[in-house]
Order: sequence, then C-alpha cells, then structure tokens
Amino acid sequence: MSGYGHEGDERTFAALPPARGAAFARTWWGLAWLKALEDTALDGQQLKAGRRHARAGAVGAVSVRPGRITAVVKDRDGTAYRSDVLVREFSEEEWERLLDLAVDSAGHIAALLDREMPPHLVEDAAAAGLDLLPGIGDLDPECGCEAWDHCPHTSALCYQVARLLDEDPFVLLLMRGRGERTLLDQLQARSASRAAHGGRGADDTPGADAAEGAGGMPGVSAEEAYAAGFLVPRLPAPPVAQDAPGRSLSLDTETEPEPGVDPAALEFLASDAAGRAHRMLVEALAVGASPGVAAVGAAVHGGPPAPAVPTAPTALTGQAAPLMVAQDAVRLASDSPMPWITARLASGSARTRAEMDLATRAWGFGGAAALAVLEEEWTPDTEALAWAGTRLTEAWEDDERPVLRRSGGARWTVVGAEAQLRLGEDGRWWPYLKSGARWSPAGPADRDPATALATAFAAGPTGAGG
Repeated sequence: MSGYGHEGDERTFAALPPARGAAFARTWWGLAWLKALEDTALDGQQLKAGRRHARAGAVGAVSVRPGRITAVVKDRDGTAYRSDVLVREFSEEEWERLLDLAVDSAGHIAALLDREMPPHLVEDAAAAGLDLLPGIGDLDPECGCEAWDHCPHTSALCYQVARLLDEDPFVLLLMRGRGERTLLDQLQARSASRAAHGGRGADDTPGADAAEGAGGMPGVSAEEAYAAGFLVPRLPAPPVAQDAPGRSLSLDTETEPEPGVDPAALEFLASDAAGRAHRMLVEALAVGASPGVAAVGAAVHGGPPAPAVPTAPTALTGQAAPLMVAQDAVRLASDSPMPWITARLASGSARTRAEMDLATRAWGFGGAAALAVLEEEWTPDTEALAWAGTRLTEAWEDDERPVLRRSGGARWTVVGAEAQLRLGEDGRWWPYLKSGARWSPAGPADRDPATALATAFAAGPTGAGG
C-alpha cells in the first residue's frame, strides 16, 4: 500500500443491522464494487457464505481508511476473526490529476455533494489513467482465518461495505487516499484559486458565448453556480421552536353552552389543532429539513410522508390527501388518553371499541396508509400481482423461504403460523399477527417482505395486542 493518506482520514461506521432479503447495493457504484468482489473471488461458495454472514448481521463496526477496510466478523459458532480488504491508494500525482478533473466540471462537485458518484467523473478519470472503481483483483483480502483467497469473512465485509458506498461515495474516495473533509478543502482551495485568477477564459470553455448575459457581459452557468455553493458560508441557524404547543383557552365558564355544543370536546379539538400547528413549525424549522407538500401534509394529518422510493406498479402518487371523517376519528383517538373521547369517536365513526383499538394500533404504525391496509381490501391487477410474486420469491434464500398462501386481495398468510403479510397500494409490506379471531397490525411497513415478516415474528403473540 502506498501510504499517501492524510492524518485523521479514517472513519468508523457502527455495525449495520441484518439485511435479510434486502439487496446489498442499489446504486451503480455499489454494484460495481460487488462485481469487483465477485470477479476476484475464486470460490463462489465462499461468497455465498459471506452473503449469509452479512445478512445475519455478523459484521461488526467497519473501519475505513486509506488503502484498507477492516472489521471483526463472527462465524455462526461465535468465533471472531479480524478481516481486512486492501485497496490501492492513489499517489500524490494521481490525486492532483483527479482534483483537476473534479474542478474542471462543476457537475462533478455538485454530484459528490449530493452523495452521488458522477459517471462522467469516473469516465474522465479512466481516460486519464485513473480507475476510481475497483476492478478484477483490486480487492486484496487478509483474514485471521488465514485463508489465501476471499473467505466468508472478507466477503461479508465487502458486502457490508457495499451498503456504506450506496449511502456515501466519499467512502470509496477515502479508500483511495482522501477523506471527505480533506478532499472538499482541496477542491475549495482550487476553486477559489481559479476564481481569483479569472477561471478559464472564454476560448477555453465550449459554448462560452451562451454564458454571457444581456449586453454581452460575462456570466456563469447555472451548473457552476450550484456546484460552487459549498464555497459560500452557511446560513445562520434558524430560530428554535418552543418545546411544546401553547395551552388553549379554557371554555369552562359560567355561560351555558349552546344546545349540542360540548365545551370539553371543543377544548380537546383546540388542543389537537395547536399540537398539529406546533409539529408543522418544528418540522419547518428542523435543521436541514426541506419539507415538501407531502411532509407538510403529513405534519397536518398526523401520518408519515410517503417515502420517495420506487413503488408497486399500481402505487398511488404518495402525496398526502385530506383525511376522511372516519380516518380523522382514528387520528384523534390515537392522540387522546381519555377513554370517553375514544368511545365517542368510535361511536361517531361507526366502529366498535375493539375495532377502534385495532384502528388506533394501525395508525400508530403508519397513519392513514396503515389504516387503509387494515380496513380496506384491494385487489392488485395482473401486473401488480406479478410484481408482488417476484418480490416474495426474491426476498428469501431458497432454504429460508416460508410457505405463503394468498388469502385474497393483497394478503398472504404464512402456512403453519399465525402471521400474515399485506401489500399496500404504495408497494410496502405490512406485518400482521392473528389475535383471537382478528388479524392485528404487528409493526411498521417495509419495502422488503422478509423484513416485514421478521417484524411480525419478533412481535410474538403478545405483540398483536387488541
């Protein structure tokens, strides 16, 4: 290894939870990392064992530093091995070339700041003789089990690192020799130096005439302006919201209320409105928050915003919609500690007390979406059913897959167990357990059916509740 890393350029990531049923990489650079591993390893059985280790959560905290990644990996019998994978560091001269390439294109910097690995940077680097992503033979294993090739422990480490790369491509650049802070400082210095010397001339920039403003004055492209944003000092911190909403006025006066008006109920509704307004304010003032329509709607209506991930073929748009009366009754009951309020809301929404208990339980796991899965049965079309079948097939290893029987609509019951999976119209899977004669929500939804079912089993018989 070269040893060109800067002092302090090391990061340690806490052990990740088990990844049963979930893909280890979803970004193109994460998949490229795994391809380098799979092309390098000589024994496919060792890789398969490594995947099992990683899925089971056997990889401890991962240390990433220039030229090396390290973690302690445990076998099924509890035996622990220190595992390292070595990656070639770039030399100082190679880093100079890479930094020049990054500064030459503002889009490269913008993509990195958005935690993406820009394909054009990888292509430009390759054209300059620099391979950012590892290739065949670039992942060199060292393990305490003394295997000479990739073993289950180094393979598990690599699979786990793919999950880290998905979230932050700076992890790969750290392996090549530069930490995020060091790299951004160097990019900032180069950008400032170029700005001080006038940057590239018009003759050096294709289409420079197009960047000139009215009257022929020189301008700058929107892409470059956005990418240079990290040079601008941060905005001051937003004001801090109060810890709790204000107290509503008491309606307990000597004046008799109008017929049909219940002062206690009005006080409850006023307190609820104040609480919702406070949640909206807290979310809007949260550091780094960018609440959109769905997030603001979720703050108003009490449910979580729809996640910005791919959905099933027939999924809804995910934008928050106004609650119906029966839905809002459940939201209010979920927030009320007073039994008489819950009983009144149950009666007003044509539910029994047991039905309201199940409804509030569902609401607690996922708001209006969870309530719809509990109380409404929908039938996926042919395309959505095919998609669901594929997800259920791919979610488990062949020897771990439970036997599932479709129970009508979008529900699949585990044969021989009091557990069920329900597919929501947004493409998420909801865990259910049998509680007496009823099916009860057992936890929050997940994009992965295996994780959702594991949640149901973890809840156990007592987790089903009312």
